[in-house]
Amino acid sequence: MRGTAATGRSRRPSGSPGGSPPAAVRLRTGRLVLYTVLVVVTGLFLGPFGWLVLTGLKTSAETAAAPVHWLPADFQWHNFADAFHLIDFLGYARNSLIIAFLYATLVTLSSAWVGYGFARLDAPGKKTLFGVLLGSMMLPQMITLLPTYLIFARLGMVDTYWPWVLWGLAAAPYLVFLFRQFFAGLPRELEEAAIVDGCGYATIFWRIFLPQSWPVLSASFVIAFTWTWGDYIAPQLLLSTDRSTLAVAVMSTYVTSAGTPVTHLQAAASVMYVVPILLIFLVAQRGFVAGMSTSGLK
Repeated sequence: MRGTAATGRSRRPSGSPGGSPPAAVRLRTGRLVLYTVLVVVTGLFLGPFGWLVLTGLKTSAETAAAPVHWLPADFQWHNFADAFHLIDFLGYARNSLIIAFLYATLVTLSSAWVGYGFARLDAPGKKTLFGVLLGSMMLPQMITLLPTYLIFARLGMVDTYWPWVLWGLAAAPYLVFLFRQFFAGLPRELEEAAIVDGCGYATIFWRIFLPQSWPVLSASFVIAFTWTWGDYIAPQLLLSTDRSTLAVAVMSTYVTSAGTPVTHLQAAASVMYVVPILLIFLVAQRGFVAGMSTSGLK
């Protein structure tokens, strides 16, 4: 009787009809949904770049056709060679590389130093000053455009790389915020032990804190390099044609005698213009992702 009662009270197998699905099935279903969403989102982000590549492979008539020609009838691979040889592509790319690398290196180090000060040093009004620093990110670039040009013109720095050197030494508010958040999460015992050994704050920064912050250094360098590589306004305003950057050349050179943009050549040049940024991100993506994910955590 007990065996019969126990059998009657036994639970139905989880995989039987009417029962809840096994945990493994739910896990596979959840992963399938997640991967589907990620693929859709990735397609949305890659869509504009794919359209740019297709536009660079079309003829001039196909780019201006109505209705839109989604795919070129014949892939015009020579558009990339034409766009490369029509201007001094390597010369403009060299100018962009010099400016971007110079600014990214300097602003990363200066922002790390300022972020270290906000995170580990005590001073009256530090929180207020940090709030003002973050508030400066709300200022549009157009507001400071004319004063910036007048200052550099009076200093005789127009058509030189000195503006980017000074901007790099001045630190960037967003990067300061990243470093400040990261340094604030490091143990206090690190610097206390160094102070006992006779180290000053500069030595602590260079020999202890900076080597610990390689993820944020990588993220900061990639962000600053991308900012400068893609900047159009400052090089257009401060540099002559010979010293100008690739961004300015791509946007202003591929035009007809009437001033109409040659769309397919602009698209082909834009694809080649984006390639260095993609390569830098692929090389530094591990540190970039780690830096962005840890700089806000304590």
